[in-house]
Amino acid sequence: MTYNPYRIAATAGAMLAATALAGTALADPAQVTLRLMETTDIHVHLYNYDYYRDREDDTVGLANVATLLGQTRAEVDNAILFDNGDLIQGNPMGEYMANVRGLDDGNVHPVYKAMNLLDYAVGNLGNHEFNYGVEYLEQALRGAQFAYVSANVFVDDGDDDPSNDVTYIDPYVILDRTLVDGDGGEHAIRIGVIGFAPPQIAIWDRANLQGVLIAKDIVETAEHFVPRMKADGADIVVAVPHSALAATTDRQGMDENASYWLSEVDGIDAIMFGHAHRLFPGEAYAGLAGADVEAGTLNGVPAVMPGFWGSHLGIIDLALEVDDGAWTVVGATVENRPIYERDGRTVVSLVDPDPAILAAVREEHEATLAYVRAAVGQTTAPINSYFALVADDPSIQIVTDAQKWYVEALIEGSDYDGIPVLSAGAPFKAGGRGGPDYYTDVAAGEIAIKNVADLYLYPNTVRAVLLNGAQVQDWLEMSANMFNTIDAAKDGEQALLNADFPSFNFDVIDGVTYAIDVTRPPKYGPDGALLNPDSSRIVDLRFEGAPIDPGQLFVVATNNYRASGGGNFPHLDGSNVIIEAPDTNRDVIVRYLIEKGEIDPSADDNWALAPIDGDVTVTFESAPGAQAYLEGRDDIDFVDTKESGFATYRIDLGTVPTY
Repeated sequence: MTYNPYRIAATAGAMLAATALAGTALADPAQVTLRLMETTDIHVHLYNYDYYRDREDDTVGLANVATLLGQTRAEVDNAILFDNGDLIQGNPMGEYMANVRGLDDGNVHPVYKAMNLLDYAVGNLGNHEFNYGVEYLEQALRGAQFAYVSANVFVDDGDDDPSNDVTYIDPYVILDRTLVDGDGGEHAIRIGVIGFAPPQIAIWDRANLQGVLIAKDIVETAEHFVPRMKADGADIVVAVPHSALAATTDRQGMDENASYWLSEVDGIDAIMFGHAHRLFPGEAYAGLAGADVEAGTLNGVPAVMPGFWGSHLGIIDLALEVDDGAWTVVGATVENRPIYERDGRTVVSLVDPDPAILAAVREEHEATLAYVRAAVGQTTAPINSYFALVADDPSIQIVTDAQKWYVEALIEGSDYDGIPVLSAGAPFKAGGRGGPDYYTDVAAGEIAIKNVADLYLYPNTVRAVLLNGAQVQDWLEMSANMFNTIDAAKDGEQALLNADFPSFNFDVIDGVTYAIDVTRPPKYGPDGALLNPDSSRIVDLRFEGAPIDPGQLFVVATNNYRASGGGNFPHLDGSNVIIEAPDTNRDVIVRYLIEKGEIDPSADDNWALAPIDGDVTVTFESAPGAQAYLEGRDDIDFVDTKESGFATYRIDLGTVPTY
């Protein structure tokens, strides 16, 4: 067993010291209220600031949550705070810390400078904690002045015997606390906290984790550890999974989004989850069997998911009764408290940022501003992603051009020299769960690093895979899940975009031309399962003007996430990777811009939506700001602006596409 300085033995000896918790109690003096609070998916959003737009943004920020947290704690006698991961990656401050400043000199990561001021009890590891490698993660964790848990991430010892498995950090901790009842009486309680990461980390971060760490099924792991927590004296058990809700209640095993099935594990009293950048309770889950979006429960277990980037604070108030030292949960209330609200298109801040948090990370904030403002090139035309999901788009074009340029240089003189290079890219900022302001919009002229980070959000590294023409088509078929199936004979408005399909899985492949027929059902399901083997949404797929040869080989430039199986795309499981480049896709874009000096990012219109024979009304959502780019477009019209802040647009699918 390798010594790990972050392991806190998950036994009675690991229990944190008993403390009285701050806050008000239930009106019923026979009961005790315990307030559980959660942050999740902060993604280094500490300031109320958008580094991509270089301006304040009151929809984000742990500093704003900190103020909300103080108000929320003051309402109750007993409160405890957890974080559910995805902390150290996700915005330019995270990139600056990992790639420029580093942590090897012992400096504390700014997320922990901030969090250490807020009295967190326990943190859980998310999937993005592993993006910069295990060594960097361990350097970052040294700065946390609170416990960390992750039950389903194990040291890879090369041994198939599960009895020898050792978790990477503690699977759980048991916290000794003293709760105050309605009469002021004090009661000792032992709170067990267990965390989980998506098992797909072993795929998504294969380059960082292979031979180092492995991940196991969330539910099976919970079934193993929860009885041990009870045996170790936990009076109640709180699960903190960085795992959301699947669209189905049919469990597959090794599920990425397993919180629903955790609610069926005996002994779990509350679930505080994350990962999906959504709210639970929320109407998005109203159709899920066993999910009560009014009460905020999953199969009767209170559960909360508080958005992303500090948009909300998740709260579960447990009503507890104690009898001769035995604790029982007798009721619960669940809510998500926001840091802002929208009045039409206006963001109204509900709290001011906590000055102590701002002061704690001001140095890193200012250094990040200098980092993102550095220029790297010029663009002769604007770059935006407002229509990236409905038409070929400049924000993807610049990415695919840079990847193709990079990979072609790498294979020159190799065994793959002469095989055509295609390039796959997706719109990372295209509204959706990121909100109506979550789009790329770069004016013509100077491009700074902040703009490149805006074009490519994630610190992925370049990969190239070897595929044949038939496999390229299947890749595009999976990507076409972005669209709902449109009924050409139906009257009334039909929504074009599938809101449950993330935009980062909508890959455009440059180097071929094609159309997408959205009147046909998708060939593959969101999980990669073959749904309609005889259907093909991808029509008229061509290479160099001729119908693609199913057997012809292609080198396809992409990223480590996609090449290793991220998104469940057919034929992409890591086995056909021919290039594992050391450079991030973002760095490649920067180098491409420096090399070219000046670029024309105009989309080459290599794909389009196929025309529909019928009088159909098809709409989609984008930002209100997209109206500025409607000039010269005969196929898209503005309809109205919604209370959500998004705008509705109508797209004419009766015309023949050009590509």
